[in-house]
Order: sequence, then C-alpha cells, then structure tokens
Amino acid sequence: MKPKLLTTLRTYSRPEFLADLGGGITVAMVAIPLSIAIAIASGAPPATGLITAIVGGFMISLLGGSRVQIGGPTGAFIVVVYGVIARHGYDGLVLATLMAGAILVIAGLLRAGNLIAFVPEPVVDGFTIGIAIIIGTSQLNDFLGLGVAKVPAAFLQKIPALWAARHALDAPSLGIGLGAMVLIVALRRAFPRLPGLIVAMALASLAVALLKLPVDTIASRYGALPAHLPLPALPAISLAKCAALLPSAFTIAFLAAIESLLSAMVADRMIGSSHRSNAEVMAQGWANIASALFGGLPATGAIARTATNIRAGGKTPVAGLIHAVAILLVMMVAAPLAGYLAMPALAALLLVTAWNMSEPAKWHERLAASWPDKLLLVVTLALTVLADLTVAIGVGVALGLAIRFARPGGKSATLSGPKP
Repeated sequence: MKPKLLTTLRTYSRPEFLADLGGGITVAMVAIPLSIAIAIASGAPPATGLITAIVGGFMISLLGGSRVQIGGPTGAFIVVVYGVIARHGYDGLVLATLMAGAILVIAGLLRAGNLIAFVPEPVVDGFTIGIAIIIGTSQLNDFLGLGVAKVPAAFLQKIPALWAARHALDAPSLGIGLGAMVLIVALRRAFPRLPGLIVAMALASLAVALLKLPVDTIASRYGALPAHLPLPALPAISLAKCAALLPSAFTIAFLAAIESLLSAMVADRMIGSSHRSNAEVMAQGWANIASALFGGLPATGAIARTATNIRAGGKTPVAGLIHAVAILLVMMVAAPLAGYLAMPALAALLLVTAWNMSEPAKWHERLAASWPDKLLLVVTLALTVLADLTVAIGVGVALGLAIRFARPGGKSATLSGPKP
C-alpha cells in the first residue's frame, strides 16, 4: 500500500530530477489541450478538465503505486460524465465523483486491486471500442461545423440528427479540423518525443485568428477560462441524491480502477518495473475525492499520457507532480490564450483519441480470438453504444465469468493476459 514516491525518493538523484523535469513538462503540454477537449465533450466547462489534470494528476502521482503513471481526465469517462450531467446537472457529477472516490478508497483498503485483473479482456476491449465510437460520433458536429444546437446523447438519435444537418457542412470548420488532424498524426510520427498536440492545436487556432475564419473557439462559445483554481467545497449531499447517483458512482469507480491498472501494466512493460495495484486503486480514490472538492471531473491513470511521459524521459512519480504544477502555471499565466483554441481542432484531437482508444494494432488479434471471446466483445460493444455503460459492464462481466467457468480449466482472457 506504500506509494511509489516514497520508495523512489530514497535514492533520488539530480539526473533523475532532470529526466523527470523534461518528462513532466512535455506531458503537461500534451495534457492541456486534451484535458480541455475531454471536458467540453463531457458537457462540462472547459476549465474543469484543467482542474482535474492539476488536482487529480497531482494526487495520483503523490499516492499512486506506479513509478511513471500520469493521471487526469480521460476519454473513457466522457460517456458516463455526459450522462450524469444530463440527468443530474454538474453538481450531481461532482457528488458522483466524490462517492466514486470513497468507493475506490474502500476498495483499496480491502485490497480489491488484484481482483480487477480478472475482468475478461474482451469486456474491456468491447466497452473501450464502444466508448471510442460514441466519442467519435459526438465530435462530428464541431468537426464538420454542422451547427446542430443540441446533439442527442442517444446514438440511435444522434446519427439521424447529424445526417439531417449534412447540408449545413461548413468548409472553414472542416478545413481546420482536417488540418489539425493531419498535423497531430504527422508530428506524432515525425517527432514522437515532442508535444506535437500543442503545436498542432496552436497552428490550427492561429490560422483561425489570422485568417479571421468564422469558426467557433473556446472563448466565443464558453467565454474566458479562469486563471486560478477554485476554492475547495463540498457539493450538496442528501440521502436521496446519493441513492440516485450510486450506480453512476460505481461505474466511475470501476472505470477509474480498470483504466489506471491497465495504464500501470502498460507502463510496467515499457520500463521493466512492477506497480502496486492496491496503492494505485487507493490513489485513484483520493484523487477523485480531491478533484470533486475542487469541482473537477473524474480522474484516472491515462495510458497515452503515461506512455508520453516515459518516452520523454520521466523516471519517477516526481514527473507526474511536475506535470500537474506545470499545467497550473500555464493556467495562471496563459489562460486567455486557451480561449483561442478552435473547436474543430479540439474535435480533431478527440477523433484521433477515439481512433487510438480502439487500438487498431489489436484488431487482428481480436479477429483471431475464440468465438466466445468475440461474442463477449461484440455484446459489450453493442450495449455500450446502444444501451448504457453500466448495463454493458454488468452484462459483459457476468457473461465473461460464465464463459470463463464453462471452459475446461476455467481459462479466459483477462487483463493480465495481453502481451506487450
């Protein structure tokens, strides 16, 4: 249960600090536009993404069980966060996040971190691909400049609404979106160690400003971003509200635990280390409690940002602490500049994120899997897209366990199964 930070500080050296400094600043530059984009896609104010990256990211690195984990808001939460805000308002989301944090702290105390590794991998793949599809389709309105005032949340209503608005396609918005997408992919491939995301966002938004294009920006749609963190405060709490939000809180807790442990395992393979799963789950709990107190979104370990940290030289949890402090400094000094970020460029960023979430490199492996595993993936995916994430997870895990125990020897693909 001991945080990795305490272990690494025993022999911490100046070269490690310099490496962590480079890794932390680099990943902060990646996290800034991504955190803002995730918040907007979740139906939340843009600043809440930065608050989550600062507060949640700091706590995850301070108390977590991984050497190089970077925490903050992630795409996996967009669907559930959007749904909670739509049904219960933003105050309801804050309370659900606070409850999820408490659930994760209890899970960590009960050493439940090891149990999560037995969730069938096809279930994780299914709801991850499903979330990617929902995220991707939710960004088409801004990417294409369709101007639909209120895009329906339900997938089967969203697609017809977007198709009905196809004649309103805006060429400048599409051009900026495509340009940003090409830049993101090209810079990531050509300069993988550099924060290409911030460069792509800056160039696309600069083009909008210089050419005076009629394209929405953060400032034109949401106003100026704050230049400081809000004061911590408890949300309004009542027994009835807690009962109504309990299913959402369990979903947030499950997603936070799953994604953080997945990210920690990926990091272990990249650096040849091993994480402490129960400490990691406990850290996710305190991070979500802290994020909720500051009015932020749910937080968890972020696989892409963690990998970026490693590639940029991050060695210890200090890199994650630097990442959070760097975002705070940028927020304090350059908040007005973030208002110029173009909405189609942010949509392009999330479309690329959705594509990466689907992990195209694993498609061949999935197609070669057994029929029960493929069925499990498709069922979970379909329920995620067409029904509800809570239903998808519940049915997927139950069906996965049934398949697991029906097989000779009770074997099935689990989170510990994938190869690097």
